[in-house]
Amino acid sequence: MTNDQKALNMLGLAMRAGKLVTGEEMTIQDIRRQKSKLVFVASDASENTRKKLQDKSSHYEVTCLESFTHEELSQAIGKARMVIGINDQGFAKKIKELILG
Repeated sequence: MTNDQKALNMLGLAMRAGKLVTGEEMTIQDIRRQKSKLVFVASDASENTRKKLQDKSSHYEVTCLESFTHEELSQAIGKARMVIGINDQGFAKKIKELILG
């Protein structure tokens, strides 16, 4: 199993543990509230969506990754989503280690 697959599995676990927020608006709210520790935007999301989340994330110093497609993210959490925020330091740290090395 690759580290990317492990990271997607961790996303699924975080979802079941209730440590994720999904969807663009909810994720942006949580970034503003400084609850999100790590943000995923689908690599095939619209230019506008990706830019908005990258800008918001960098302003609040949250890591924002475009490592996966919409389909990969959706499959990992069992819901069709382009944007996912992880609100748990432990999950965020582990997933970052898997993806960024």
